[in-house]
Amino acid sequence: MKLTYLTAIAMSVTLFTACNNNSSTKVDAQENSIEPVSEQEIILEEVFADSTYQLTGVAVAKDNRVFVNYPYWLDSYSYSVVEVKNGKPIPYPDAEWNSFTKGEDGQNKFVCVQAVVTDDKGFLWVVDAAGIGLGKVYQHSSKVVKINLATNKIEKIYRFPDNVVSEDVYINDIRVDNENGFAYLSNSNTGGIIVLNINTGESRLVLANSPSVKSDPNYHFSPLGTELKKGDGSSLKVNSDGIALTPDNQYVYYKPLTDNRLYRIKTDLLRDFKTTEAVLNKSIEDLGKFVTTDGMIFDKEGNLYFGDLEQNSIVKITPDLKMQTIVQDSEKLIWPDSYSISEDGYLYISNSQIQLMPWFHNGAAQFKKPFRVLKIKI
Repeated sequence: MKLTYLTAIAMSVTLFTACNNNSSTKVDAQENSIEPVSEQEIILEEVFADSTYQLTGVAVAKDNRVFVNYPYWLDSYSYSVVEVKNGKPIPYPDAEWNSFTKGEDGQNKFVCVQAVVTDDKGFLWVVDAAGIGLGKVYQHSSKVVKINLATNKIEKIYRFPDNVVSEDVYINDIRVDNENGFAYLSNSNTGGIIVLNINTGESRLVLANSPSVKSDPNYHFSPLGTELKKGDGSSLKVNSDGIALTPDNQYVYYKPLTDNRLYRIKTDLLRDFKTTEAVLNKSIEDLGKFVTTDGMIFDKEGNLYFGDLEQNSIVKITPDLKMQTIVQDSEKLIWPDSYSISEDGYLYISNSQIQLMPWFHNGAAQFKKPFRVLKIKI
């Protein structure tokens, strides 16, 4: 008999001793082995290609409308959010929101968009980190924009107080729980999770000092075969980045980008703004070591998908924490970044080629254009 999602998770906790209610970390956490590529042939289908601008995020709506975002990281930059129509990028929701230039007020324009996500209620959520070139937040203009896909109009703009999103916070990715009225965002710069009440707009930053949101300084992140280093010679370290919400909305999974550990925490604790940091830290579950990934996403059956940045592959982690490579391609899967799953069972994958940016190659970009959005049947 096929195990239900919750039963499988319960078994995984027993088998791998993932839960630890007394500590936020577990030094001897299980290092999970990875099974080889499945014998079933998985075809990478191209959805969209851009030969000019670097993209990071992709979102597919229920009617298979596809949206892509572009961060304002490099001087070569044009628009922030587009809808792909007949293979062409069309600024979304309109040209005005995509017309920002430095020096302008960024409150009601996209400044530096990091992610786009669709939900189960017909909305597109846009995460505007507003950190141009991954720098400090531009003029307090970080925000989350909720767009009604039926009308193509902005429904609501969520802004954050300085004690939640300071100038050093880079909001990275978002997962939305409409059932309980909350969204969860990762902070990939200083580390932490932002909990947003999508009904009231109230928010708070939690776990900012937890080891679980900090990249392991001893892990040598090597997507090009050797450790990736910045222009000043220091190793690239990116904190809590990938974030995912279980199908039953009971857990948020998260991890630092530049190491291989995976963590989770119960959402009922996050939703209660009276829960103390001490309680939250004791409630973190260290699930063990898997692979490095940028984004992550659950399907309806509770399988978790990673992009293995160091092996140019897509990995599936089953509810019992078994890990398998489902497709590998060093020519097309160049920094698989963000994910979205369509109603007809395709995993959409954006490829941002971050390891080939000029930041890591003495100012000279090594991009293998075009930047692609691909999909695979899952």
